[in-house]
Amino acid sequence: MELAGKAVVVTGGTRGVGAGIAKAFLGAGADVVVCARRPPDEPVELGGRKAEFRPVDLRELDGVRGFFASVAADYGRLDTLVNNAGGTPYRLLDEGEAERHARVIDLNLTAPLTASLAARPYLRAARGSVVMIGSVSGGRPSPGSAAYGAAKAGLESLARSMAVEWAPEVRVNTLVLGMVRTELSELHYGDAEGVARVGATVPLGRLAEPEEVGEAAVFLASAKASYISGASLLVHGGGERPAFLAAANVNKTGGNGR
Repeated sequence: MELAGKAVVVTGGTRGVGAGIAKAFLGAGADVVVCARRPPDEPVELGGRKAEFRPVDLRELDGVRGFFASVAADYGRLDTLVNNAGGTPYRLLDEGEAERHARVIDLNLTAPLTASLAARPYLRAARGSVVMIGSVSGGRPSPGSAAYGAAKAGLESLARSMAVEWAPEVRVNTLVLGMVRTELSELHYGDAEGVARVGATVPLGRLAEPEEVGEAAVFLASAKASYISGASLLVHGGGERPAFLAAANVNKTGGNGR
């Protein structure tokens, strides 16, 4: 229980990747608070330990400040903030007005900044850390989710700057995620067959599980990562096999044993 006695906040921790992260921290012994605008359909728990849910809209500055102040007061500390809340619908750029794309950037970039600034005094007192949940979409073209990709690129840059400005009291790192299997996977990849076919494009042959992302987040928050700050840890199963390799009619070996 390497994080026993530590207090952790996971934004958007009520389902999917966020719930997997929260469960991993529970398994490591931490006291976990998950937040979102609406409560989870069922408690986030692991091994008889439950994460506490508190409602907050990360776009409301005063509410965010009050949220972190209350968590720090009730638990006596705040050791880790995991900025997980985010996401986007599929929408080509010319299928939405600028305001709709701006809302995606607000949720995926401005909200993590707002939360980090509100949490900073308490993280600094605990010599804690921030873990940003980034995406491979921030480092490659993201048709259909361009604003999301731009926000995730900005989030990674923000984390690197925060790591310099807030050192040595607060460490800041980013998990750069590939595709993760959640209850919403079919919305992005189709039915079970589609999910399996998408997973087969990953060098490791499958999508990540939310708990695997959680274990990486626990590592970055733990003493084992005490000299890691300003880093981007790729959690993408090896990334993407280059498309040109499938198109070429030579050098067909390599990747997934072929």
